[in-house]
Amino acid sequence: QVRLVESGGGTVQPGGSLTLSCAAFGVDLEKYAIGWFRRAPGQDHEGISCIGVRNVSTYYADSVKDRFTIARDSAKKLVYLQMTDLKPEDTAVYYCAAGGETCVITGTRLTKYYMAYWGEGTPVTVSS
Repeated sequence: QVRLVESGGGTVQPGGSLTLSCAAFGVDLEKYAIGWFRRAPGQDHEGISCIGVRNVSTYYADSVKDRFTIARDSAKKLVYLQMTDLKPEDTAVYYCAAGGETCVITGTRLTKYYMAYWGEGTPVTVSS
């Protein structure tokens, strides 16, 4: 059974940092593009970052560019999302997802429809 598990969420003050991790059971993350999505209350999923197989490409939504960094740790079979300069509007449940080999961008947005496997999410709250 395939399972993705996110960790590292929590509550942080504006301007703070968090690093999320994505681990997989039953599937090798190295063989898939890995995306990070978030969903704020009452809103649809927003694709915020993605990394392709062999790190050939990365994607960042404008809303997180220059603040978030996606990276693989091949030795540990993990994918990280380093988040800095967090803002209240970053508050959401964050999900990692795996699918295909490349990050599929529609227009300027990371699409979620090619992602085959999803985690259950980890909440991030940015509040003073």
